[in-house]
Amino acid sequence: MKSVLNDKHFHDEKAAYKWVEARVWPEGPVCPHCGGVERINPMKGKSTRIGTYKCYQCRKPFTVKVGTIFESSHIPMKLWLQAIFLMTSSKKGISSNQLHRTLGCTLKTAWFMSHRIREAMREGGLTPMGGNGGIVEADETYFGKSKEPKVSKQRKGRPYKVGSRGPRDKRAVLSLVERGGRVRSFHVQSADKSTVANIVKENVDRETRLHTDESRLYHGADEYFESHETVKHSLKEYARGDVHVNSAEGFFGIFKRGMRGVYQHCSEKHLHRYLAEYDFRYNYRMALGVGDEGRATMALKGIVGKRLTYETTRQQ
Repeated sequence: MKSVLNDKHFHDEKAAYKWVEARVWPEGPVCPHCGGVERINPMKGKSTRIGTYKCYQCRKPFTVKVGTIFESSHIPMKLWLQAIFLMTSSKKGISSNQLHRTLGCTLKTAWFMSHRIREAMREGGLTPMGGNGGIVEADETYFGKSKEPKVSKQRKGRPYKVGSRGPRDKRAVLSLVERGGRVRSFHVQSADKSTVANIVKENVDRETRLHTDESRLYHGADEYFESHETVKHSLKEYARGDVHVNSAEGFFGIFKRGMRGVYQHCSEKHLHRYLAEYDFRYNYRMALGVGDEGRATMALKGIVGKRLTYETTRQQ
């Protein structure tokens, strides 16, 4: 069977530009400077860069890179496409070290490319999840050490005791999983009841069956949704009919195995991008009919309007 990586756009620079243009501009070139779509012609000449157009409305040249994660990048487009394919097709991710060895670029370049691609994977959660009696599972987990020790409301704002179990010095992650569908994850500074309740109410449709464990963070949720059903993990109850949070637990399993086995270290300031990466691959998985090539195409559709500079990434 022919490998997708043998496709021409992974090896030929002109073909790579044409492949990206067909997906960013499905109806023809659009000037990123003035938004014009008429009187745009490709620039020709031996010294002209590949994929350069000129808009004769604002009289400015541009390429498909302008206004995207590729802007001001000197990395060949074919390497960008290889990196996108590798990151979207690796179930648990691919490290910057591996990208550096595979693509033949510097480690610094590979690290920055991977963060730009994660930015392209990031999707805005505008549409409420669930609805029409659908099921949404809500669950939280803790991963990695936090710089700031968490404070306990039970201890009147003082830090947790040294050696205490639970979220004393860990980073909190909340995920909402639509049964058989999509996931939406959040890195929260403190997984307290008000924070969790606000996220769940803002992202889940009222006509939804909410499934959680017995955590006190979700007490009172039945007032906002069609129903709130729980399983009691403390009593080793993991499913009762169709009531469970196994989908959320399965997502956390993929996330943690990838973060520990592939990335190994993640600064807290970048955790939201890693969550976006794992959300993206889960939302466009094979079970939903999306293959590796389709996943790479979906990532490419997210490149516009997400300019990210190296200094901005380091300082965030």
